[in-house]
Amino acid sequence: MKKLIQFKNIVKEFDGNLVLKGIDLDIYENEFVTLLGPSGCGKTTLLRILGGFLDPTKGEIIFDGEEISNVPAYKREINTVFQKYALFPHMNVYDNIAFGLKIKKQSKDVIEQKVNRMLSLIGLEGYGNRNVTLLSGGQQQRVAIARALVNEPSVLLLDEPLGALDKSLRKEMQYELKRIQQEVGITFIFVTHDQEEALTMSDKIVVMKDGHIVQIGSPTDIYNEPANEYVARFIGESNILDGIMKEDYKVFFDDKTYDCVDFGFKSNESVDIMIRPEDIEIVERGKGVLSGVVKSVLFKGVHYEVIVQTVSGTSKTVTMHVLANHDLVNEEANEKISANDFYMDLEDVANLSDSEVIARANAQAWDGDDELVSLTKVEYEVKNKPGTYPVTFKTAAGTEITVKINVLEPKFVEDNKQGVGITAFDFYKTADELKESIALDTDLCIWAKAEAWDLEDGSNIEIEDVIYDFDEETIEEGDFKITFATKGREFKVHTIHVQEEGKRVDLNFTPGDIHVMSKMGGNG
Repeated sequence: MKKLIQFKNIVKEFDGNLVLKGIDLDIYENEFVTLLGPSGCGKTTLLRILGGFLDPTKGEIIFDGEEISNVPAYKREINTVFQKYALFPHMNVYDNIAFGLKIKKQSKDVIEQKVNRMLSLIGLEGYGNRNVTLLSGGQQQRVAIARALVNEPSVLLLDEPLGALDKSLRKEMQYELKRIQQEVGITFIFVTHDQEEALTMSDKIVVMKDGHIVQIGSPTDIYNEPANEYVARFIGESNILDGIMKEDYKVFFDDKTYDCVDFGFKSNESVDIMIRPEDIEIVERGKGVLSGVVKSVLFKGVHYEVIVQTVSGTSKTVTMHVLANHDLVNEEANEKISANDFYMDLEDVANLSDSEVIARANAQAWDGDDELVSLTKVEYEVKNKPGTYPVTFKTAAGTEITVKINVLEPKFVEDNKQGVGITAFDFYKTADELKESIALDTDLCIWAKAEAWDLEDGSNIEIEDVIYDFDEETIEEGDFKITFATKGREFKVHTIHVQEEGKRVDLNFTPGDIHVMSKMGGNG
């Protein structure tokens, strides 16, 4: 196949911002090539440079053996179809398609022959006299494509032309575009952020990220053999795991070594592992390679999306001390006051303030009409070492209550296997405070100061589960265990068989279903 277009070290800068960072890409005759990536990755900029609408800051564009960087757009054998079709509203369908041919002063007979061929190609025979403003979105798009193709370009550029169409029409037009490309036999270069469009139509997909090309390959290659986690997540749904490549054809994850089909990595190299949801089979207990529990089942129309948790998350269990309502009454002042003992981390002592002490103790006072009364004094002396320290809250009328501050050394759980740290503290609450909570799981996290973080970079990790076995509406005095946990290892599975939530199952997959990838920025 003949090489038609060569991008050589294409760099594009806008106001000091590098949008393209040295693009090298070859495109061949009669290929359907898709530039795929999220907004801002540089795909449209590259298309516009090829079309002649932008000049590269650096680099060469070779078209059919000639350097065309200085060739104006109208002299390039390239036409473009944009998302906004830019049809001429005062012209009918025929005249819109014929416009370029009339500019070139071709004969009436030739124009009629070419336009009618285009109308047939796009399935709009008999529509020549129609007003383009009365056409549907799909029909207008076909007219825009015909207007571009009638000039017989060597390359057709399509800049997200399906973006304005509804889902069903977009799907129909994907097949239509591929049919048209095959029938006219020219190169199509298509820009999209939609993975389904890319997989459906393309001969070659170019995945872009932050001004770079991340991977080039056929739809099958890109889907089945993504270069790294970015491509795997962008193209289709996937389960991504951290692992270690022990040796060729042997990869380790979740405390077990598995056979795989990958090779060429360093011994004991850290890798990412991808297993597609449709490649995992749910089987009876004892008949698979991993055991787990069905966490959720979602019907997706053609299949069920089942989440199976195989490894529990990192967790920390604390004690919630539930107290009786213990308001102290000052009958002389007609006031009541209340506060709770609380626990705190030694590391927080240095920054302790009156307002924080009031908040942690949930200290408040109110008068006989149940109107809140200000706490005018907060008396405490907390040393920078573990221990129990009194704190007294007072109102202007002399109503007061004393509770305890329990200062503890930081205690947290480090789960090196999952790379997660988690901490939480015992705490005191009254039954009424629990009953008044609107979002109890959230409040329990706040009261216990529950936090989780990534051991590698310190970033926050969400606490997914708050586990307890009491009913806040009927709870009485006593001690209650509460467990805070991050998300465990969960596998997404696509199956046609409905599953029951809570059921214990096994998962099965073959060595060929395990795809090992280099870590982003790594080698291998």
